[in-house]
Amino acid sequence: MGKDCKTIVWFRRDLRIEDNPALAAASRDGSVLPVFIWCPEEEGQFQPGRVSRWWLKQSLLHLQKSLKNLGAELVLIRAKTTLSALLDCVNAVGANRLVYNHLYDPISLVRDHNVKLKLAEIGIEVQSYNSDLLFEPWEVKNDNGQAFTTFDAYWEKCLSMQTEVIVFHSPPWCIVNAAAGKGSFENSTVGSLGLENESEKSSNALLGRAWAPNWSNADKAFNEFVEHDLVNYSVDRLRVGGNSTTSLLSPYLHFGELSIRKVFQTARMKQVHFKNEENSVGEESATLFIKALGLREYSRYVCFNHPFAHERLLLPKLKYFPWDTDEANFKAWRQGRTGYPLVDAGMRELWATGWIHNRIRVIVSSFLVKFLLLPWQWGMKYFWDTLIDADLESDILGWHYISGSLSDGHELDRMDSPQIQGFNFDSEGDYVRQWLPELARMPNEWIHHPWDAPASVLRSAGIELGLNYPNPIIDIDLARVRLTESISVMQTSEANEMELNSSSTDEVVFDNSESIMNLSPPPPAPAVNDKNPNPASSSYDQQVPSMRGMAINNAVNRKRPCLVVDEHDRVKGKQAIVVDDDLVSTTGESCATKKQMSVSSGNSFSVPQTSSSISIATPFPFPSQLDYRLQDEADKEDAGDTSSSPESRNKQVTQRKEKDLK
Repeated sequence: MGKDCKTIVWFRRDLRIEDNPALAAASRDGSVLPVFIWCPEEEGQFQPGRVSRWWLKQSLLHLQKSLKNLGAELVLIRAKTTLSALLDCVNAVGANRLVYNHLYDPISLVRDHNVKLKLAEIGIEVQSYNSDLLFEPWEVKNDNGQAFTTFDAYWEKCLSMQTEVIVFHSPPWCIVNAAAGKGSFENSTVGSLGLENESEKSSNALLGRAWAPNWSNADKAFNEFVEHDLVNYSVDRLRVGGNSTTSLLSPYLHFGELSIRKVFQTARMKQVHFKNEENSVGEESATLFIKALGLREYSRYVCFNHPFAHERLLLPKLKYFPWDTDEANFKAWRQGRTGYPLVDAGMRELWATGWIHNRIRVIVSSFLVKFLLLPWQWGMKYFWDTLIDADLESDILGWHYISGSLSDGHELDRMDSPQIQGFNFDSEGDYVRQWLPELARMPNEWIHHPWDAPASVLRSAGIELGLNYPNPIIDIDLARVRLTESISVMQTSEANEMELNSSSTDEVVFDNSESIMNLSPPPPAPAVNDKNPNPASSSYDQQVPSMRGMAINNAVNRKRPCLVVDEHDRVKGKQAIVVDDDLVSTTGESCATKKQMSVSSGNSFSVPQTSSSISIATPFPFPSQLDYRLQDEADKEDAGDTSSSPESRNKQVTQRKEKDLK
């Protein structure tokens, strides 16, 4: 565009200098104003949690220093709305172009589209780029031009499309800083953004011992993993304890501090290298690691094609599932006091460190949904609040995976015994003992089911069930019965609804969660006129999901529930998505690059006009007074609260369930 071009680079979750397409494009022409806007209110219920904000703070400090060394000052703005902050920046420097890298969560899709439209109205050119994925979601379709509904088919297609050499964007040698003009904007410091308050600093100090945020450290961590740990990844990833079992790259990938192009290309080269050396373990490790990258890609793909997946399960019949909104059970789950050692160890590690192995994520989330019948949205929101690699798209994929909503995920009727899972993945009990010191003296034979241990063993171990360690919150057999009954209620409700509407062609059924809240469905999305394309469009444009084509292929998940306790962690009769790879934050995570593809300006699409149209209100009323930042204090108050025995609790649950069925 020439030397007179003034470009705003809008940083979000792309906090790196290397291979940053938006930054590279801006630095080639004219002057640059790098901007980061902190506007958590726009995120609705998905405002970043404490550990995510801590990571973001450290990353911004490093990015600010890096840009300054290149000649540009990173502008930090605490704003009420992103659009108003961008307009202030445009007016302040007289900018005529805005560039940014794509995001794919539903809130960002709506916000970015509205920003693009508003800036186009005042003549500002807007260009967006792919820095987060290997393939854009709209690029990958089946032979019929439809979105894939299984991961294996999707990833096979992606790998078949990977025929061009991946192009990396080198860091700019220098950046010409855009000089301020007549306008002004409020430039904050990292400290004044409010990413960390005084009460959080003591807890956050512990995070710094285990994690080193920023893009420079991301490269170091990745290189260390590739050189030393990748070769044994296929074996080590199955262990739930220790720091060397997975790559631990997921938070770097979430915040865009590590280029997915670089990660993918390096892993492919190692895969070839291991194959040439006839190192079968190394080759399998590289293959599984690349598959983990694919799962993160798939999480974006699912969310793009189903923008309401953060609120609704994809399988239609699950709308009728009778979730149990028991706040006491939810509290016991998140505090690690369910009486099932592997579940409790995972939840306590999550609170203490902000991270848990993906195998543990699957186990604890499955326990919440299948054993306690608690709304999956509650679990997803808690993971979002507490995980250091909290990633909305990956969270969504993970919770759909264990809730029976994906054709290649866990079936709704599948129950994995925490006891069996414990012996499979923590056979010596080291992981449980690390996070449950009260069970430190329990023999390996009983470590994963202390309720079955003889009284003499419990005495020797210093365990008094119900006092210093809780009894099981629910008996496994009762949990199995409750799940069977709930599936039966779901099937009956679906059949009754179909019968009532058999003569009608305009049936509309919404989640039972929405009826609890008396929520109305989101208003129909207005269609963008095909004949009036966005004047700011470019060959790098981000597409927006079409609400017209949102019909889910019902063949995706036609399952006939028949309760199974799968003690060997497998899905019989089909190949399941394996989501225990470490890059899959909450069951999926990692990646970025695409073959740049021209987007026809005549494409028709529909989007909500405002971010509020994507029902920011939660589908279920979340339990009252859930301030997780005060959980430590709550734990201390409840330390002796084991008054309700499992027998009395199970009796109450059974009575309530019988009443519900009547």
